[in-house]
Amino acid sequence: MKWSHFALMAGFSAVMPLAAYAQSDSDPAAPATETKDERVVLEADIVYENTDDNTIIAEGNVEALYNGRTLRADRLIYNRTTERARASGNVVIVDVDGSQQFAEELDVGPDLTDGYAIGYSARIGGTATVAANSAIRRADGVNAMDQLVYTACPICEDGKKPTWAIRARRAVLDEESQMISYRDAVLEVAGIPVFYLPYLAHPDPNSERRSGFLVPTPGISSKLGAFYKQPYYWAVSDYSDITISPMVSQNVNPLIGVDFRKRFYSGALKLETSFTHEADFDSDGETFGEEKFRGHIYGSGLFAISPEWKWGFGVETQTDDLYDRRYDISGQNEQRGLYSNQPRRLLSQLFVTGQGDNYYADAALLNFQGLRGQDDAARLPVVSPLAYAEKYWDMGAYGFASVNVSSAVLTRDVGADSHRVSAGADWSTMKVLPGGFTFEPFAEARGDYYALDEDFSGKASVARAVGNVGATLAYPMIRPGTHVDIMLEPAVMAAWGFSNANDPAIPVEDSLLYEFDESSLYEANGIGNFDLYEGDGKLSAGLTARAIWKNGIEASTTLGRRWRSKPDPTFDVASNLGGTSSDWVAAASFSMGRKLELDSRVRLNEADLSLSRLDMRASTSFSRLRAVGQYYKIDERISPSGRSDEGIYLRGEVQVTDTYSLVFGQLRDISNNVNTRQEIGLAYTDDCSRFELIYQRSELRDRTLGPSDSFQIRFSLLSLGNFGSDGFD
Repeated sequence: MKWSHFALMAGFSAVMPLAAYAQSDSDPAAPATETKDERVVLEADIVYENTDDNTIIAEGNVEALYNGRTLRADRLIYNRTTERARASGNVVIVDVDGSQQFAEELDVGPDLTDGYAIGYSARIGGTATVAANSAIRRADGVNAMDQLVYTACPICEDGKKPTWAIRARRAVLDEESQMISYRDAVLEVAGIPVFYLPYLAHPDPNSERRSGFLVPTPGISSKLGAFYKQPYYWAVSDYSDITISPMVSQNVNPLIGVDFRKRFYSGALKLETSFTHEADFDSDGETFGEEKFRGHIYGSGLFAISPEWKWGFGVETQTDDLYDRRYDISGQNEQRGLYSNQPRRLLSQLFVTGQGDNYYADAALLNFQGLRGQDDAARLPVVSPLAYAEKYWDMGAYGFASVNVSSAVLTRDVGADSHRVSAGADWSTMKVLPGGFTFEPFAEARGDYYALDEDFSGKASVARAVGNVGATLAYPMIRPGTHVDIMLEPAVMAAWGFSNANDPAIPVEDSLLYEFDESSLYEANGIGNFDLYEGDGKLSAGLTARAIWKNGIEASTTLGRRWRSKPDPTFDVASNLGGTSSDWVAAASFSMGRKLELDSRVRLNEADLSLSRLDMRASTSFSRLRAVGQYYKIDERISPSGRSDEGIYLRGEVQVTDTYSLVFGQLRDISNNVNTRQEIGLAYTDDCSRFELIYQRSELRDRTLGPSDSFQIRFSLLSLGNFGSDGFD
């Protein structure tokens, strides 16, 4: 581009098309050519030429356009000799992508890409603002700035300071690498200096992920003493990354954490691991025992074999049962595969699943590791494999039918082994009878074979056939209303099954903690798993009611009970199938959308309707309150521990003002009068940051680890990440 070929326009309010200036210089009548026009279109109130110094001067609403890039100013001087332009007064450069840069005074080269500015500012990525006393821009996209301020907070015209900002003596923004690096940087919060760093670098808001140091985590703990954790993020490729997090501590040897993620064409995997060489230590950081290698691995992966088949894995293991609690490693109770684990139990699994239009199948290998004090690794089973497959048919007017096969192979170093294979079939259909009754007959049958450890079970094997035949009769009713629609559905289920279905020699594995409730009220086999089966005669009766208001509010409840023809000694009281009648079971829910949601399940003693079990959950996000709460109570009559159990969980936030909130939470074991975890704090939130000041206390005791208190300061800054301490125990 040659600025000497300016297309000059004075006194116009709109830019004329460039084609109007694309005629040949040698022949004014020649038609417009197809070659690219590299001239600048200039618009201003006044444009004149100064022949003494060979300059063109534009004044008043100046606008220069070149290849989609626009420069606006109050005054512009173009020097034909040096081919540079000098703009002053409300200077704005609008780039091709719509981004804007501002300056009090600007000197640029012929293509508007390089130059220097006084009183420079710019929006980066639409979320961040940078302002500097002066800036130099090179043609290769490197911007050097002096005495600058960077923030992702909105800039207020009333002069109010942003919530946070980085103030530095000098900084470089490299548009090619999309990194901003600072010298002598100070992090300010509400205008108050908080951290000083001689060097700081972070990606600009337009940047994709890249390698570099992440925000460090310093802190102090009664277990670890003073510690410092410095993560480094390594973007290995577009599809994988590694985060290495070494941590040095005052009381114990260093620990290194490594997290790895990778995406493949067919799936993805994620691994979280750490390792150290240290002895055991208690809540006060006192070490005991010998130093040895210790660590953990949590990971998962899922991959597609075909559109219908997938395989995956989950791995959970650690060298010590208190390792995660000593080093405050989270994630122990997450689901990492087809099956979920129980609290303080690790589960590693390898599995495959398949699902089509008329079939489902899965198979898995499972291995458990106990983290509880009473766990004996030799008594925890290895499952190899656990498998299930089902194929079903829609037979039109004749209903639905399916066949299934399954297996479970459990082995232990100490204790009973159990190998089971099963094959079954079931059928059901639904008919609408005169008067509006619904009639659903069904039948199911299954054969099981168990290969057992005779030393523990007394038998080398057990074979059995189980099954049920019966029907469910219901009478759904609905009453539409002006404001609310009401639905009622009384129903009864009657079934008869094989007697003596449960052989005492069969070890109970999958039905150990099963409890009959309203969800299985109309099931012929109320136990729902394989090791135990409900045969003989049974009758269930229940009522479901539902109300739907026109404004969207909904309420529903189900209440019912079950009777059996004779007791089965293999069912205990906790299963709710012992004896000849069950306790009353019920569930209720109420929903007002996000404003309020309530769910509850209850079990009432059949003898006196006393409370045997209650589970309740409530959540709300209404006005200035966001909270969730859960409460449970189990009577000693049905508790697996043989004593009553009661607890409550609360967590929420109350917005006191537009920016300040009270944060609260509690996990309390009411039965043992212990606060497993409680917290209260203050949070500040605005458009670009969140600050939290949290006090936490735990009264949990687990062998050598006892109660602890912590005080946490944590804040997250838009476009920079999280800062904060791990707390003070």
